[in-house]
Amino acid sequence: MKNTFSKYAVFLLAALLLWLKTYLVNKFYFDLSIENAMQEFILFINPLSSVVLFLGISLFFSSKIRNRIILIISFIASFVLFANIVFYRFFTDFITIPVLFQTSNMGDLGNSVWSLIELSDCIFFADVFLLAFIMKFTTFKTFETNKKEIALVFTSVALLFAINIGLAETERPQLLTRTFDRSMLIKNIGTYNYHIYDVIMQSKAKAQRAIADGSEIVDIENYINANKTAPNPNFTGIAEGKNVFVISLESIQSFVLNNTVDGHVITPFLNELIKESYYFPNFYHQTGQGKTSDSEFLVDNSLYPLPSGAVFFTHSQNQYNGLPKMLNENGYYTSVFHPNNKSFWNRDVMYDSLGYDQFFSQRYFTVTDENSIGWGLKDEFMFEQSIDYLKTMPQPFYTKYITLTNHFPFTLGAKDEYLPEWTSDDGTVNRYFTTVRYTDEAVKKFFEQLKEEGLYENSIFILYGDHYGISENHNKAMSEYLETEIRPYETVQLQQVPMIIHIPGQEGQVIDTVSGQIDLKPTILNLLGIDTKENIEFGNDLFSKERPSFAVLRNGSFITEEYVYTNNICYQKPDGIEVESEKCQPYQEKAKTQLAYSDKIIYGDLLRFFNAQSKESYIELEQPIE
Repeated sequence: MKNTFSKYAVFLLAALLLWLKTYLVNKFYFDLSIENAMQEFILFINPLSSVVLFLGISLFFSSKIRNRIILIISFIASFVLFANIVFYRFFTDFITIPVLFQTSNMGDLGNSVWSLIELSDCIFFADVFLLAFIMKFTTFKTFETNKKEIALVFTSVALLFAINIGLAETERPQLLTRTFDRSMLIKNIGTYNYHIYDVIMQSKAKAQRAIADGSEIVDIENYINANKTAPNPNFTGIAEGKNVFVISLESIQSFVLNNTVDGHVITPFLNELIKESYYFPNFYHQTGQGKTSDSEFLVDNSLYPLPSGAVFFTHSQNQYNGLPKMLNENGYYTSVFHPNNKSFWNRDVMYDSLGYDQFFSQRYFTVTDENSIGWGLKDEFMFEQSIDYLKTMPQPFYTKYITLTNHFPFTLGAKDEYLPEWTSDDGTVNRYFTTVRYTDEAVKKFFEQLKEEGLYENSIFILYGDHYGISENHNKAMSEYLETEIRPYETVQLQQVPMIIHIPGQEGQVIDTVSGQIDLKPTILNLLGIDTKENIEFGNDLFSKERPSFAVLRNGSFITEEYVYTNNICYQKPDGIEVESEKCQPYQEKAKTQLAYSDKIIYGDLLRFFNAQSKESYIELEQPIE
């Protein structure tokens, strides 16, 4: 035994250090909600099988380079763990394989990434430095292995994983087939096993397209037709022939509307606009890891985004019956304004698949140090510079604006501050109110410019929040601001985002039905008088008198008129009192079915069987409009 330990000393030390480091990160860094001693034990042992598996790869190399391979594997595993840490700091979520390979986004992240990295993060690589030191300055020798020893190592991997899964199944039955929650997977099978699981699931998804056939779309179509509600005939065609402005309000959540901070009104223009618009206070974002791109996907397709990664990256070549394509077929010119690199989130490719006529990306704008900050051109200048393009655009047009300034880390120059930063201990939340106020003012100026140019009266305006801006990592400051404890119930309610439909000349009203971004496509089409009966879409007209008060989030949580369901707990509105799960049970199957059917459409590219018409060609202008 002593000889074996001496022989495998470096291997065992590397495994021990990586195991303990991973456990400590899972335990103290990620919020995994350990509820009992068994869950604690599962969390403690779950990194071990994958750690031994990865380091076991070194045993297939020659003894001359084996220690070097152990060091490389330790570094790679540490980097994967660190990447999850940085990702978690903002998104309170874990990286998936599609996100990990979205490297083309990294060059544009700029300050957002660097603001999440701290000098003290070097500690996450301390075991790698220690191993390197030991290998260089101690007498540990390289060693020879035989097939029996290698087989024993990998048998132990299988045994350890079997024990891990067996214990996890006692705590969470059907863990690998039923869970919507990545935190649940990390807690039960560990960070590295979760990534292995993710690889398997992504491979399975790729295979689904290869084996899919047209018969699968029939069941989905029948389900959608059975659950589709008739649009409100009083609103059918009331905006026919009008221009359509869709404004995506970056990271704006509903709690800032009609609210103040230190006596300052946060969104004065939006507050006034609501009074003369159709306003939906119980409207939720339904995005996943694709964030803004997911919100675009929801609005344009009335399909849910994927449980991992961004559809814009993973399935941009699918066939879609998108909103812009349908509008093209009905005489509309369709475009997007977004002053970022055209390849960011793979937009240039995805917009082609969706049927947009024109993408006004960064190269169509004049961007300088004076008019940009954070992620790029400030909102005021994006709106201002777009006016000349609008004036030459064929009418009627449908155009979408994706704002940028109110994006994490919410930085803004002093000259653009319409209200001072808040004074809590959380700088992110403090700055958030200030950048929200800036975007509100930029939208106000845009409306004024449209009126001056004669583009306001013959248009309708849809303004919506794309996703949350303040993650659960900032619950302490949010509790202080909202003067209430942030529990899972409140977390779901904080996923409400603005939804405003402004039609000049109409008084508007407050419509408090529970709804989500998936409902926007059928709503817009009905307002324009375009038939939606034959569409494959999961949303319903927001104005429909028959639509159920229901919204399902991408993580499987859902909201009804009476209940909120999240983390396997049913809460009764409006006070968030826990009630028996049977109250929410009638809606659980509906939520799961909608998400599963939507995933099946995307993974199998099933709309290629449903949509007989060829995709409209997409042409990007070669030169900016003068």
